[in-house]
Amino acid sequence: MEARGIVRDIDSMGRVVIPKEIRKQLNIESNVDSVEIFIQDDCIILRKHRPACFLCNKMDELVKYNGHKICVNCIDKLKELKDQL
Repeated sequence: MEARGIVRDIDSMGRVVIPKEIRKQLNIESNVDSVEIFIQDDCIILRKHRPACFLCNKMDELVKYNGHKICVNCIDKLKELKDQL
């Protein structure tokens, strides 16, 4: 027998509620966290979004600039590049 998860209906706007138990287990907070949605084969995958530097994909020591996350290491490299000009 195939394992089945929690079944939820999709409303007329295409929304589905992630059950509280799952949000708690993944430490997803309403109005704080985001989820990534993607397709793999015939499945829809939801995963807690982990912000990363848009230049190197590092997830540590991020600073927000102009709507993008940039790590401190890349900021230092950009400063060095600027000094070379």
